[in-house]
Amino acid sequence: MLFIIILLVVIMIAYLFMNNYPHFGKTYSKEKQQTFQQLENYQNGKFQNQIPTSMSTDLRTTYTMLRDFVKSNPNRKPSVPIPMTNMKKFILSDQDEAKITWFGHSAVHIEIDKKNILVDPMFGNVPSPFPQFGGKRYSGGLPFEIADLPVIDAVILSHDHYDHLDYGTIQKIKHKVNHFIVPLGVRGHLERWGVETDKISEHNWWDEFSFEGLTIACTPARHFSGRSLTDRNASLWCSWIIISNQHKIFFSGDSGYASHFKEIGEKYGPFDVALMECGQYDERWSAIHMLPEETVQAFIDVKGEVLIPIHWGAFTLAFHDWYDPIERVLKAAKQNNLIIATPKIGELMNISTKEFPTSIWWK
Repeated sequence: MLFIIILLVVIMIAYLFMNNYPHFGKTYSKEKQQTFQQLENYQNGKFQNQIPTSMSTDLRTTYTMLRDFVKSNPNRKPSVPIPMTNMKKFILSDQDEAKITWFGHSAVHIEIDKKNILVDPMFGNVPSPFPQFGGKRYSGGLPFEIADLPVIDAVILSHDHYDHLDYGTIQKIKHKVNHFIVPLGVRGHLERWGVETDKISEHNWWDEFSFEGLTIACTPARHFSGRSLTDRNASLWCSWIIISNQHKIFFSGDSGYASHFKEIGEKYGPFDVALMECGQYDERWSAIHMLPEETVQAFIDVKGEVLIPIHWGAFTLAFHDWYDPIERVLKAAKQNNLIIATPKIGELMNISTKEFPTSIWWK
């Protein structure tokens, strides 16, 4: 009897903690979730991928992951902070040019049609609900001061995982952001964190809409969502397309390889630039994170002109060597005679003038 009482107390404490600790965010109420019931990609209270997507946690997989976790591999993270191109200021062009700056992992700044956009701006040091724990950012910091950010026309989010949507970052930038563009269900997190409801727009796959003279499309990805033990797939995950009069940009979000890339290429390609996930992969979870060779095939499928690998260079979230993503994707791209950019964190890329860095800076 005493054991049952203790167990119930522990469960109650855990429940109260998860509902009051802000980093976890907030899922929609059951009533609000009812609005998703008629959607093709929402079944039994959860969002679904286009095709069956297994995330196996059988005993063998669990054992091998635990084995790899405790195994020593000094190359899983850099021995010294990786180089950055320091940005003294965000200097916005007065010309009609399109520019991209990568900040490590999947965080990018896009200047297009004189609009100022951040995509998946995870600016924290640790991709975790508990910032005191976990592997730190490889660069040791950012190439700019968050206080120096100009007004942001839009923040675009691909999904709600901690390495893409960061509570601390949102708290620091929300007063500078005019609008948040997010997949279905992510609004709840932002509202809990103090973002005004009228500054948030939610979208489903294949939604296409106008924003400040740009055309933006929410497109599929093969992944999952959730920030706690109780909200798996309660919100949507996606890729994004940004189109101006002169340029088209594709952002893959997190995704396993699947036919949606070819669908996107047929409907919206070709793209001047494709920012493609390449990192934090493993054969055991390749259904939700592409291997580098699949990244190249997905880039071909979407009909990209210049490949910019993302989702690497910041955090250790898998067992591969930290530089393995860029080495493998570079090799596969060269084998297919593709153009690939290899920017340092903070290094400006000009889409309009086709200025893309190709240095082997990680060696």
